[in-house]
Amino acid sequence: MSARPTILVLGAAGLIGEATARHLAAAGFPVVAAARRLSAAQRLAFGSSARIVPLVDLDAPALAQLLTDTSADLVVNCIGVLQDGGGSSTGDVHAGFVSRLLEAIAAQPRPVLLVHLSVPGRPEEDGTAFSRTKREAERRIEAASIPFVILRPGFVIGDAAFGGSALMRALATLPIALPAGLAARPFAATRMADIGSGIAHLATRWADGERRQRATFDVMEATPSDVGDVLAAFRARFGGVKPRFVLPSWLLALGSRAGDAAALLGWRPPIRTTALREMQRGVAGDPGPWMRETGLVPPDIRRIVADLPATVQERWFARLYLLKAAILGGLSLFWIVSGAVALWPAFDAATGILVAQGVPRPLAAAITAVTSLADITIGLAIATRRWSGAGLKAGIALTLGYMAGAVVLTPTLWLDPLGAMVKTVPALILMLVALALLDDRG
Repeated sequence: MSARPTILVLGAAGLIGEATARHLAAAGFPVVAAARRLSAAQRLAFGSSARIVPLVDLDAPALAQLLTDTSADLVVNCIGVLQDGGGSSTGDVHAGFVSRLLEAIAAQPRPVLLVHLSVPGRPEEDGTAFSRTKREAERRIEAASIPFVILRPGFVIGDAAFGGSALMRALATLPIALPAGLAARPFAATRMADIGSGIAHLATRWADGERRQRATFDVMEATPSDVGDVLAAFRARFGGVKPRFVLPSWLLALGSRAGDAAALLGWRPPIRTTALREMQRGVAGDPGPWMRETGLVPPDIRRIVADLPATVQERWFARLYLLKAAILGGLSLFWIVSGAVALWPAFDAATGILVAQGVPRPLAAAITAVTSLADITIGLAIATRRWSGAGLKAGIALTLGYMAGAVVLTPTLWLDPLGAMVKTVPALILMLVALALLDDRG
C-alpha cells in the first residue's frame, strides 16, 4: 500500500466531525481537523493538525488554498446546520458551501476524494429545508466531475452525547413514553465508529490507487429499529424507570416551538420543529451496498447502546440534561422579574429601605434604578447563549455584593420572616450549578 493519504475533516468541532477525526487519527492516518471554532480540549487533542477557519464564509479560491496548504488527499465534509438562524442558513451551509468546495477540489492539480455526510431518505419525502438542502448538495456533487462518496448515516450514536442522542439519554431516565405514532416511526441507528471505519476503508482504497469512486451509501443497521426501540434500548442501558404515562403530542409540539425560540438566542436545543418533523418522517435505508463495499456489519440498536458507557457520570448527565434548560430559564426569569418589580411597582418600597438607613432619597432612587437595570441586564444575558457565562458570573458577583451590602446597610433584612436575603444563598448556588452545566460539547 502507498503512503497513507492526508484527510482533511471539515466541521471537526461537531459531534460526527470530531469523532471521525479522532477515529482516523487513531487508525494512523494524517488528519487535519478544521472548524470555525474548536474547544480547548479539541485544540489539545488535535494539536498542530487543528485549523481554526471560518469554513462556510470562505470563497472557492480560499477553500482551494486550504486544500493546497494541508496537502489533502481526502476531504470529509461534516458541516451541517439543522435550521436557519444564528447568522446561518441551511441553503448556504449545505448547498452553497458544497458548490464552493466542489470548485476548490476541481482546482487542485491532483485528484482529491470528497466524502460527504448527508441524510437518508427519498427525495420525495424531504419535507424540511434541512433535508431539501442536503439533497440539493447531493445533486450538485453528483453533477460534478470529481471522485466522491456520499455517506447517509441514520441516527448516529456514540460515546459523546449531543442533540438527539443526548435527548434519548435524558428521556430514558424519565417515566414517560412517546406518542404511539411517533414511537412507531422507523429510526435506523448508526454506530459512530462505523462512520470512521468506513472512511478509513475508502482512504485505504484511495491509497491503493482507486480513483473512480462515485457512489452513495446508506450507513446504518440492516434491520431498522423504530423510535420506541431506540428509547427502550437507552432505558435498559441506563436503568431508567418504567414508563407510566405517554407524553402528549401537543406538549411535544409546544416543546419544539420553545426550542425554535431558544435557537434564536443562540442555543442548540435537541427538540426543534425541524428535528421533530425529521423524526416523524423516520429514518430508513438500504445498507446492503455499504456492507458489501466495506465488509462491515453494522450492529443493531441493542448492541450499539450496550457498548456505551453507563457509568455514574453518564447517568448524572442524562438526569441533568433537561434540567439545564429549566435552570437557565428560571435564573433568567428570576433576574428579569426581580429587576422589573424593583424598578416599577416596588420602586418606592425598595428606595425606602435605603432611605431608612440614612441614604439621601435622590441617591437611594439612583441606586435602586441602577441595580434594577443591572438585574434585568443579567437576566437577558443569561438567556442569550453567547453571553450566558458572563451573565452568570455577573449574577454571582452582584449577589455577593447584595449580601455584603445588606450586612452593612440593612442587617435586619437577614431576619425577615420570609427570608428575603436568606433565599439569595440557594440562588447563588444554583448559578454556580448553571455555570458548571453551561458547556454542551467537549
